[in-house]
Amino acid sequence: IKAVREALETVFPGKTEVVDLNESAAMIGHEYASENFTKQDPYTTESADQVGNKILVDGNEAAALGAIWGGVSVVAWYPITPASSLAENLEKHIEKIRDKDSEGANRFVVVQAEDELAAVGMALGAGWAGARSMTSTSGPGISLMAENLGLGYFTEIPTVIYDVQRVGPSTGLPTRTQQSDMLQVAFHSHGDTRFPMLLPANPGEAFSMSCQAYDLAEKYQTPVVFMSDLDLGMNNWICDPLEEPSADFDRGKIASDEVIARLDKWGRYRDVDGDGIPYRTIPGVTLHPDAAHLTRGSGHDEDANYSESPEVYSRNLDRLARKISGMVVDLPEPILKPGQGDMGLIAFGTTDWAVEEALADMESTPDYLRVRSFPFHQQVGEFLENHESVMVIEQNQQGQMAQLLAMEYPQLAGRIVSKTYYGGLPLSANFVREALQSASEVEAR
Repeated sequence: IKAVREALETVFPGKTEVVDLNESAAMIGHEYASENFTKQDPYTTESADQVGNKILVDGNEAAALGAIWGGVSVVAWYPITPASSLAENLEKHIEKIRDKDSEGANRFVVVQAEDELAAVGMALGAGWAGARSMTSTSGPGISLMAENLGLGYFTEIPTVIYDVQRVGPSTGLPTRTQQSDMLQVAFHSHGDTRFPMLLPANPGEAFSMSCQAYDLAEKYQTPVVFMSDLDLGMNNWICDPLEEPSADFDRGKIASDEVIARLDKWGRYRDVDGDGIPYRTIPGVTLHPDAAHLTRGSGHDEDANYSESPEVYSRNLDRLARKISGMVVDLPEPILKPGQGDMGLIAFGTTDWAVEEALADMESTPDYLRVRSFPFHQQVGEFLENHESVMVIEQNQQGQMAQLLAMEYPQLAGRIVSKTYYGGLPLSANFVREALQSASEVEAR
């Protein structure tokens, strides 16, 4: 009963009346069982410590902690299963962790917006003003955010979006898991866009990638999408303690007064370094008389002037594409697990757990590459080149990761074999094992 009370106090902190009531109910049940049932089996329970210093945490809480360590200060969100607990955990922890300012006021803001459109709009506004900002949602919310995400891409405003994927389309199955937002997010909004995606597989990566997302968003001045799923986000996982980052924040190219004075000619969308990344101004930081806080979502030239010139518009889109492609050097690299044979295997996210379990039971295993980000690293293309056949296992009907790979490497598309599961439950090792065995039998023929 002592352990029951401790658990209740964890779930209902500060609610003594609720804890007492539930403890009394548990005691009544215990006493009734003791008086009316005779134990006939040999089994007993006792406390044990077989996990050492490992922790129990769900992916949403790990991602929330990563956001805090990543420096988030503006959180705008709207409730949706299975993402709500990410913002709720963030608000719970940031109040305890983040120091107040000299006047005793909070140095963060958490706002529950009226809908997802408003939430992402608030996050973009905060990003423009120089705050590290985020919003969290799932597939239906991502759909609603399409236009504003395109605005963020084209105006080059940093923010982080957490997509805890669930089964769709429409309302779908809100309490089941899937990896079915990949294509929607990769090229979200109308027009030509390409959004960087982070693909964590476990709470440790949920923490580290969440933390890293804010550096990426500010360095490359673009919305970054953290692609989780219900399996990772809402289920409890045993993992190593989360590793606190030691590096300072990378805020990217800020047009301070010193930078403005050094540049021959500053323009909000002018690429002066050849990497596609311009210098952005921040209200209150950039005070130089030759600079202005310019942002434009319509056609614009290097100085944020309105332009309908075909050459200017094409040049701007090409610069944006070059900037996003250049992010690869900072995105999480894929992880290779060498095997035997000519066939390769690609997976991502929580699919990794079923793959690892399946491979552990097989005598002969394929080379296995776990993709952890998009745009893809060079190693992904090399992996396709080095294998005659590459099976891509994922949790959606349309083989969305396989399609992304085929689009990125059209000359190698014929080598890609798509294997999908989309029932809503977490992928099983049996599914992976049978898929690999079936492919091996085809090769043998």
